[in-house]
Amino acid sequence: MENAVKEKIKRGEQVLGVFLGINSPPLVEMLGYAGFDFVLIDDEHGAFSPSELENIIRTADSVGLVPIVRVSYDRSSIQKALDRGAKGVQVPMVNTKEDALEVVRQAKFPPYGDRGVSYSIRPARYGKNSGKPYLDQCNENIMIIVHIETAEAANNFEAITAVPGIDLAFIGSTDLSVSMGYPLEGANHPEVQKVINEIFIKGKERNVPIGTVASNITAANDAFDKGSQYVGIVLNSLLTSTLTDIVSASKSIQSLK
Repeated sequence: MENAVKEKIKRGEQVLGVFLGINSPPLVEMLGYAGFDFVLIDDEHGAFSPSELENIIRTADSVGLVPIVRVSYDRSSIQKALDRGAKGVQVPMVNTKEDALEVVRQAKFPPYGDRGVSYSIRPARYGKNSGKPYLDQCNENIMIIVHIETAEAANNFEAITAVPGIDLAFIGSTDLSVSMGYPLEGANHPEVQKVINEIFIKGKERNVPIGTVASNITAANDAFDKGSQYVGIVLNSLLTSTLTDIVSASKSIQSLK
């Protein structure tokens, strides 16, 4: 059970993925063939049943995409995502050290956590893998990503990221801007940008990998230039923008006839 994204992050490399909130295995295949590093299956805001989630993960595996699930707020969501075969979990609203400790506890098998054990699930090849080798492999390869997306979380960045087992801190810029009181201006507000820049600085000082979200490839490249190692492009925004451009171009051509 290797995790190419986690290994690349450890080597200091940058990875590019896509936020997916649409239940479409063919679309996941396209993302894999296009060459993205990971698919971030959005079970926080997206609409996926457990079986749909597993089918998306299975499809990602078939085309070389690392499947990572942004889980919901339900306590069992981490367990369910990992039992379906996710190679990482991205956890929203981690605001304190205690929150981070709880995430690790739910995602890791003993002795590092208390994730429930089952060998009859897909990641264990339905019983072919079991015992300490399987548990150790999961503990080593599962990627744990925590969202820094509130003013409280930003203030507690050092304590959160010092928790053993946290692999990456993800800046949720939209929620951060709302938390700071700038819902209209969003992440572009100078005060929000100041906090985001401080997170990047703290991450670099403490050797903590930073991830963030992007609406398009230009924004993704800007994030990489700023120091992000892990960038997820929001597919809905990208598709909407692309389709709008196509319609606008078509109307412009028609008007010239």
